[in-house]
Amino acid sequence: MPALATGAGHEPGLYELLAALPSQLQPHVSRPEDSAFLHDMFGERGLSSLVKIHERLQHYEQSKPTAVLDRAAALAREVCKDLERKADNGDVKELLKLLEKPSLTSLLSVHDTVALKSYDPELPPLPDDIDDDEDSVKIIRLVKNKEPLGATIRRDEHTGAVLVARIMRGGPADRSGLIHVGDELREVNGIPVEDKKPEEIIRILALSQGAITFKVVPAVKEDAPVKEPKVFLKAFFDFNPKEDKAIPCKEAGLAFKKGSILQIMSQDDATWWQAKHEGDANPRAGLIPSKQFQERRFALRRPVVTLQRTSSKRSYVVDATQTRTADCISLDDVAVEFAEEIEEEDDYNSGFQLAGFRRSFRLSRRTKKTNKTMYESKKSEMYDMADVPTYEEVAPYRRPSGARHRLVVLVGPTGVGMNELKRKLLISDPQHFGVTIPHTSRPKRNHESESVEYHFISKHLFETDIHNNKFIEYGEYKGNYYGTSLDSIRSVLSKSKVCLLDVQPHVIKHLRMAEFKPFVVFVKPPTIERLRETRKNAKMMSGKDDKGSAKPFTEEDFQEMVNTAQAMETQYGHLFEKVIVNDDLSVAFKELRSTLKSVETEAHWVPVSWTHS
Repeated sequence: MPALATGAGHEPGLYELLAALPSQLQPHVSRPEDSAFLHDMFGERGLSSLVKIHERLQHYEQSKPTAVLDRAAALAREVCKDLERKADNGDVKELLKLLEKPSLTSLLSVHDTVALKSYDPELPPLPDDIDDDEDSVKIIRLVKNKEPLGATIRRDEHTGAVLVARIMRGGPADRSGLIHVGDELREVNGIPVEDKKPEEIIRILALSQGAITFKVVPAVKEDAPVKEPKVFLKAFFDFNPKEDKAIPCKEAGLAFKKGSILQIMSQDDATWWQAKHEGDANPRAGLIPSKQFQERRFALRRPVVTLQRTSSKRSYVVDATQTRTADCISLDDVAVEFAEEIEEEDDYNSGFQLAGFRRSFRLSRRTKKTNKTMYESKKSEMYDMADVPTYEEVAPYRRPSGARHRLVVLVGPTGVGMNELKRKLLISDPQHFGVTIPHTSRPKRNHESESVEYHFISKHLFETDIHNNKFIEYGEYKGNYYGTSLDSIRSVLSKSKVCLLDVQPHVIKHLRMAEFKPFVVFVKPPTIERLRETRKNAKMMSGKDDKGSAKPFTEEDFQEMVNTAQAMETQYGHLFEKVIVNDDLSVAFKELRSTLKSVETEAHWVPVSWTHS
C-alpha cells in the first residue's frame, strides 16, 4: 500500500489514517457495494468520535500534566494574612473578601487534593506491641455515616469469641469487601471486645461516627461468591421485625406488607433470608423469615377462619383468632350454595338482558335445608385449608400484542353487585368483553336455545365430565346439574375477548395456571350503614323456586354480606390482586374498567411459572 501523504515533519494520527483508508483501498476493491461499505464504516460519526477521544487521552498521558502548586489553599491563607494589614484600601478589602469566600476555599482545597493525588484513605499504623505468636490479624477502617454498617455479630458458645454472624447484602460492610462472615472481632476503635456482650458492642458501633477501626482475626478464606440470579417474591403476609421475637437482630429486619414485591439478595441462612423492596434505591438488604421457617410458624399458630352461628337466625360472626383446626365450619359451607340467581337493584338495573349471563352458580342459605348437595369444585376445599401462604416467586409480565387476554375473576359475597359490574362492562364494549355459557343437565325450555342460555347435555355426560375434571365448579339443584367448564372459558378467550368470570374464592386456586393467568378482583361491600343507604330500594332473588322471587334486602342480608366479605378477605386475601369497594356502582365500575385496562397494557407481577409458557 502506498504511504499516506502528510505534511513535512507531521506524523499522521489515527483519525487521519482512518479517514484516508477508503481512498487508499479503492484500487483493491472490485465491487461497488464493498466500496460503499468501507466508506460507510470508516465515515461513521461514532467511530470518529471514539478515535478523537482516544487521541486526546494519549496526548494527555504523554504530556504528564502536573499541578504548578499543590498548596494553593495554604498560600491563599497566607495572602489573606498579609492583606489584613492593608484592609483600609477598597481594592484590597474586596480581594480579601473574595479569598475568604467558602466556595473559593473549598475549590482550592479540592485542587490541592487532586494535585497530591491523595485519593485513598490513610490506614493507621499497625500496633507495635503485636505478639509474634498471636493469630494473624487484620486492621480494617470503615467510614460510617448515618447508615448502619450492615453486619450482625454473635458469641461462639464454645470459645466465647465474638464472630461476624451475617453480612447484609448491599450495606457498607458488604460494599467494602473487607469483613466476612466468621471473622473474629477483637477490637473496635481500640476497645477490646472479648469481655463485652454483643449488645454492648452494638452500642459502641451505634454511638460511633466517621471512621471506625476494627481489629479482626480473618476466618478461613472462602471461595469467591457465586453471582446469584435475581429472585423476586410476592409476600402473602405482613411482617414487622420489631414485633418478631425470633429475629436475631430487630434493627436488621425488613418490614413489609401483604402484596409487597421483595428481591431476595441471599438465601445462605436457612432461617433468615436477606431481601430488599423491589425498586428501592437503598442497596442494603434486611432480614426476612425464610419460606420454610415461616411455613412452620404459620402451621403452629395460623388463625382458622370460621363463621360461627350466634343464634337460630341467619347471623354469623367471623372468628379469625382461634388456633384449633377441628370442628370448624368452612367459609364455603356457610356462604353460598348453588342456584340461578340475579342481583336486581332498582337504582342500578338497566333492563339489559344477556344470554348466559345471570347464572352465578350459588344457593342462598334460605334453600340450604331443602337442597342437600352443596356447591362443589373439582378439588376438595381441604386443599385450601392445608395450604400455608407465605411467599410466591414472581416475575414481571406484560401481555404480548396479539396474545390471549388474561382471565378476569370476580370474587365477592352474594348481593355485593358483581353481576351489575359485569353487565356494565359488557354493555360498554360487547366486542371486547365476554362471559361463559354454563352447562346444565335439565331439559331445555321452550324459550331457550342451545349454547345461548346454557349448553344442554345429558346427566350421564355431565357426570362423565365431572369425573374427567372438566368443570371448575358445579352443583346440583332439584336433581339437575349446573356448572362452568374449562372449555367455556377457553371459548371466550379464543375469540380475543376478556373473559369475565365470578366464582367461589376457593376455586381461584384451580384457575391459577399459565394458560389463564387470572387477574383476581375482590368486590367488597361498604359499611353496613352505607349498605342501608345504597341498597334500600334494591332486591335480590330468593331462589326458593325455579323462577325466583325478588325480595328486598334485610338487615340480616347486610350483616351476612359484610361478615362473609371479611372472612373471604382473611382466608383468601393473598390471592386478590385488586380490591374494589362497591359503595357507588358508577365509581366502582370506572375503577374496575381502569384496572382492567392497565392489566392489558402494563406489566404486572405474576407467578414466575406463567412467564415460561
